[in-house]
Amino acid sequence: MSRGLEWQAKAPAPPCHRALSPAIVLLLAPALFAQNPPHLAYALPAGGQQGTTFQTTLGGQFLQNASAVYISGDGVRATLGEYARPMNGTQATQLRDRMQELQKLPMDAAVRQEMIDVRGKLLIFNSARNTSPVLAETVALQVSIAPGAEPGRRELRVSTPQGLSNPLVFCVGQLPEYTAAETINVVPPGPNQPPQQTQIVRPPTDMAISLPATVNGRIKPGLPHIQAPMPANEFTPGQSARYRFHARQGEHLVISAAARELVPYLADAVPGWFQAVLTLYDSQGKELAYDDDYRFHPDPVIHFEVPKDGDYAIEIRDALYRGREDFVYRISLGELPFVTGAFPLGGRAGATTPVELTGWNLPTDKLDMDATNRAPGIYPLRASREGLVSNSLPFLVDSLPETFEKEPNDTPAAAQRVKLPIVVNGRIGQPGDWDVFSFQGSAGQVMVAEVFARRLDSPLDSVLRLTDSAGKQIAFNDDCDDKAFGLETHHADSRIMTTLPAAGVYYLYLGDTQRKGGPEYAYRLRLAAPQPDFDLRVTPSAVNAGPGMTVPITVHALRKDGFTGEIALSLKDAPRGFTLAGGLLPAGQDEVRLTLTLPLQLPGEPVALSVEGRALIDGREVVRPAVPAENMMQAFAYWHMVPAAALKVAIGGGPAIRTPIKVIAERPLQIPAGGVVRFRVQVTPPPNPQPGKVEYELSEPPEGIALKDASPVQDGTELVLECDAARAKPGLRGNLIVALSAMRTPPAGSPQANRQRITLGALPALPFEIVKR
Repeated sequence: MSRGLEWQAKAPAPPCHRALSPAIVLLLAPALFAQNPPHLAYALPAGGQQGTTFQTTLGGQFLQNASAVYISGDGVRATLGEYARPMNGTQATQLRDRMQELQKLPMDAAVRQEMIDVRGKLLIFNSARNTSPVLAETVALQVSIAPGAEPGRRELRVSTPQGLSNPLVFCVGQLPEYTAAETINVVPPGPNQPPQQTQIVRPPTDMAISLPATVNGRIKPGLPHIQAPMPANEFTPGQSARYRFHARQGEHLVISAAARELVPYLADAVPGWFQAVLTLYDSQGKELAYDDDYRFHPDPVIHFEVPKDGDYAIEIRDALYRGREDFVYRISLGELPFVTGAFPLGGRAGATTPVELTGWNLPTDKLDMDATNRAPGIYPLRASREGLVSNSLPFLVDSLPETFEKEPNDTPAAAQRVKLPIVVNGRIGQPGDWDVFSFQGSAGQVMVAEVFARRLDSPLDSVLRLTDSAGKQIAFNDDCDDKAFGLETHHADSRIMTTLPAAGVYYLYLGDTQRKGGPEYAYRLRLAAPQPDFDLRVTPSAVNAGPGMTVPITVHALRKDGFTGEIALSLKDAPRGFTLAGGLLPAGQDEVRLTLTLPLQLPGEPVALSVEGRALIDGREVVRPAVPAENMMQAFAYWHMVPAAALKVAIGGGPAIRTPIKVIAERPLQIPAGGVVRFRVQVTPPPNPQPGKVEYELSEPPEGIALKDASPVQDGTELVLECDAARAKPGLRGNLIVALSAMRTPPAGSPQANRQRITLGALPALPFEIVKR
């Protein structure tokens, strides 16, 4: 951020011939709101069975005074319970001092018992001292799931007076559930042993269960059985857990773990999630099966045919032997339906597509996917057996004509002839296989060849190569990123968009980069002229602010097939009082920050908002919703937009204090490259709480644009923006976000002696354009 300075800039004023727009008047509500909104890191257990009531624990940060919990969908209710925060260092020091005092006293039964209690508390503190603050706090929930609640993933959030949390995955299951015990027990010494020999132990890390079942637990760091704090660089390996069960000969067991699925990205851990490992043992401890991932999915799945009646055990641990409070998991075990593959991977809108299924414990190997009333898009494909619903695979519905790949077609001489536009459903049927397609092209024709495979749960790691009839390579692609699929970390699908140099026959080769293949290596190949389009994401998915405040949000454009046009953004069917400023995503840009102004009064429940974008493409208006998302960091470096169920807005922070603001500026604000531009703001500080002078900052400005000065003038404050011509070129467009704050000095005699910064929100987004000086 660049902050307005307290001196007068000497740069020349910009030309004065441009007309200023009418003043913008809004009501600003200063509040100490959303300074520390709650953050959820995990839930344990991360779900429950239909028709049951149980307790779960939410872990995270800033959970104190949690007032409500929200779970998406119908049939699930939850009430808040006890809040807990681990002992801090000051409290631990006080206990150590007390232990020293006790050691000086005559030893009697009361002193001995207090020493045992203090020793136990210190050992528990030592066992958790390396817990990150973002994981340390917990709050209990009492959850009730209706018998008819739809099984599958939900989103869970909590709210506090500071706002609404991020969403967390919460599952509604169909199987009986078990949760591993975690209580740390203090073991006192024997009657003839000193109190200093008090120890702490965790429950056994194995549990007997009956199939079918879902087990819940987490892999925590091992307990340090030491008296003094462990050095910060000492490694405590994570635990493992085992679940024992009886199985009968001939049963086809599916053992499926959900770990990364529950917490998709960890910002401060490599590779960026809990990498679960499953190992199956017989009653003698012999390893029978092992899996550390399922194809390209980090979460492991084991399929095992039971060789004889007997007792077995499944073990789970982290692949790197780590342990953390948020390494939670759910393991489903039993003769469960599980779909491993489908063909084709999609079908045409307005039609019913017969689909071949492969998998375990499926009631059929075929089903019909009805898309007669469905628009193009991705839909879940599932099977069920005796009421149990399988995992789901994505099924892509498209509007283009469709055909199937026909073998043999692995050489140009045997190439399958196709006519554009077309979607080809095919397979790389064996290792090393190539599928070759030929088509007639014309000079200057722009064409797109795009593979949908990994995005549709196929293990295919595709590669595309386009040649002319003489074998000269025209285009090549291995991987192409698609930010719409935020849970993919290896974007293995290929895409080519190119202009054909001459009329003639062209050959497109499709293969697997790793030269693998098999019946499950399915794909959909789109061959067509470009279909310019766009998708939108809006971040964050939780907006927290005081009544009347103006806050920034970001809209991201996922442009397709060369679409570069501008996109007009607006709220759709928003409740009265919500306004959006800066709602234009400039041509050629992939994101824009804009501002959302909240009404002064609203019901206590969070409000769901919808943002949509409109653009003209080939003379027709295209409207697309902005999908809410969380911008999540993986392993210190990578960012992924993970879709959320809704854009939720929480308004709080007490009664609104109405503060009129006027912004007098041209629209858009034209900033000369290498020069400055001036505009005026009128802000009346609120009477209570009494802040000092209002301060102005540019929030995340584009490179080269800075707030040079904020000086009082007769009718308000004049802001001076400066443009560095070397870093911001003419033609750059977007929005500027100006944040407002003030310092409050507590009244005399107040227990809070330090000055406190009050967040006053922001000005409405100011559209700008860099122009030639």
